[in-house]
Amino acid sequence: MAFRADESARAGLASVLDYLVPRAQYLDEDGRARSRETLLDLADSLGPVVESYPSWHPLVRNYKDHRSPATRPGPECGYHGLDHTRYFVNGFITCPYTDGQEVLDSVNALPYHPIAQITAERLDVKLYNPSCTPILVRCVWEKPLNPDGTIPLSIAAPLLLEKELPCVWRAQVAETWESMRPYFLGRPHGSRSSLFINQEAGQALKKIWEALIWTGMFGPIMV
Repeated sequence: MAFRADESARAGLASVLDYLVPRAQYLDEDGRARSRETLLDLADSLGPVVESYPSWHPLVRNYKDHRSPATRPGPECGYHGLDHTRYFVNGFITCPYTDGQEVLDSVNALPYHPIAQITAERLDVKLYNPSCTPILVRCVWEKPLNPDGTIPLSIAAPLLLEKELPCVWRAQVAETWESMRPYFLGRPHGSRSSLFINQEAGQALKKIWEALIWTGMFGPIMV
């Protein structure tokens, strides 16, 4: 089935609203309406809801084990205290049953990168369950995104190369574009595009990756 970004974005937003707006037995209708409005406002700035990130994305790029790239925020890429988490292109919302300080501290401890700043703040609204403390973790890009909200090739390509080139001396085989698409495009994705990357940038990333693996620098191509 062809990848349809608009359909995926609509389905993702509906899923997040259903998951993060507290149930009627936990919160009155006014409170639920405020939760919904807050999520809709955040979606405007955070971009579409996604299932996972490209492994080069600033929100997950700090993993240390290159044999197992991270595509979702967690301890392996520097975050602690996450719970009941949902992801957007440019940030995520997590709702721990604590005051959220562990999340804030772990975000503040992330290493600096010149392309984006990762920030965290408590949200003054009830999400998931009134006993939780919703935390917004945001990726603040230092360069503008494309008009369609996707990440430009000029940003995606160097971020991808930063993560993949250090693997060359330990690699035994080269992975094809088909096997690496979930790591390079994020989910949901099509053959060359996703909610992070448009068709033009995805096609260029594919050409870059195929040029690299055909040099033999990663070893024989795994079929």
